[in-house]
Amino acid sequence: MEGYGGAPDEPTLAHRDSAARLEISAAASRATRETIESTHLAVGATRAVGAGNRARPEEPDEWRSCFERDRDRILHSNAFRRLAGKTQVFVFPEDHMRTRLTHALEVAQVAVGIARPLGLNVALVEAIALGHDCGHGPGGHASEEALDPFVEHGFDHATWGADVSLAPLNLCVETLDGIRNHSWSRPAPATPEGEVVSWADRIAYVCHDFEDAVAAGIVEPTDLPAVVAQRCGVRRGRQLGAFINAMVRTVAATGVVGMDARHAEALSAFRAFNYERIYLRAASRDQADRVVAMLRALVEHYAANPGLILDQPGEPLERAVAYVAGMTDRFACRSAVTLLGWPEDRLPTGIDR
Repeated sequence: MEGYGGAPDEPTLAHRDSAARLEISAAASRATRETIESTHLAVGATRAVGAGNRARPEEPDEWRSCFERDRDRILHSNAFRRLAGKTQVFVFPEDHMRTRLTHALEVAQVAVGIARPLGLNVALVEAIALGHDCGHGPGGHASEEALDPFVEHGFDHATWGADVSLAPLNLCVETLDGIRNHSWSRPAPATPEGEVVSWADRIAYVCHDFEDAVAAGIVEPTDLPAVVAQRCGVRRGRQLGAFINAMVRTVAATGVVGMDARHAEALSAFRAFNYERIYLRAASRDQADRVVAMLRALVEHYAANPGLILDQPGEPLERAVAYVAGMTDRFACRSAVTLLGWPEDRLPTGIDR
């Protein structure tokens, strides 16, 4: 089908019976939309007007704000798409379990749910949330341990994502700052939107990682600490609602991007439970050890054979780390077997109950 209509003086329609019509004098330009945005955002929110500072100067887009442009660039980037093949918690997740990509989407939803009623810049929140984990290597957080020895001051997925993985996109300084500093171990982001994403990341992963662990038979809903179950429930939908509402009410009441003590205590207990029962259990540690050994061997091999990598800038070791960090789980395993003769019984194997 090539559409309907399409005479020289008529637009082509997607559907024969299309009745969609609008009465507008002209499409709203970026500048017009930014002016409207500026009048509706909260005091202290990040405005697109006056922003848009990039490492390489660019002409503004005709229709999109600088942060909308960033969001779109991240969404269409290879670094973002590769998250579909990278571990969130479980290597080689089963159907319906999270990958690093679905985690990023859920963080974006949680962050927007907080940001919109508070009058924050939703486009900036989305850009930071979608890009926040693009620096992760294969195999989950174990990749940071694996790549640490090869990077001065250690490998941090937050800084790596902003400074390496997403560098070709020429993103705005506010977006990069939020990505670089989304981890709680990092300095505070420079914008309230970045602070919201930091909270949304933690809210999203404690809830969905627990749900995935329940689906895998590793824990039971009744295992949750009482402080979590009583204040936030045992199902993800109720938990997310409790934490999001707590954030919105706290910020609205105090002007501070934070969470009331009662729900923050529950979130902290939830995270501690996940670490003890999911992330650091013996089977998870075994999978992490397999990831670390494999990735370190790959980096050493590529550094010793720089001709194998043709499209990465930098010195051989830098190129090797960047190449391995960008791999999906399956590509890393396949490369280890093909290039190193890596024994299959030493590969990560996925969920081990």
